[in-house]
Amino acid sequence: MTSDSSPAATPEKSNAARWTPPVVWVVIILIGTSWPGLSLGPPGFSIDKLAHFGAYAVLAALILRATRTPHEWRTVMLVVLAVSLFGAVDEWHQSFIPRRTMSFADWVADTLGAIAGVLAVRFLPFLTPKRPA
Repeated sequence: MTSDSSPAATPEKSNAARWTPPVVWVVIILIGTSWPGLSLGPPGFSIDKLAHFGAYAVLAALILRATRTPHEWRTVMLVVLAVSLFGAVDEWHQSFIPRRTMSFADWVADTLGAIAGVLAVRFLPFLTPKRPA
């Protein structure tokens, strides 16, 4: 006797599968930004803004892919807003870490990365998840 409700097909399982990558990426970002005095790049040449841009582009792309409506502009805008807000809170959080500072320029890089990430998912077919109608 076969059943269409196998454990792998349950909505909870698919939700977990979709949301695990963005949650793991948030943890990676928080670990990286909690490291006291972490410097990216050789002395005199920091790739800090590029790292912020890339990390938040990936985060926004992962979150948008995890949503049920990645093709809707309302969802795209909410993801950008949420990721930008997370970037602002993370910058504030860094002000409490030894040898770290809060930076408006880093937050701008986070937000621009979020915009790039959602646009990539929205317009690059190989990044856009296929959802059943």
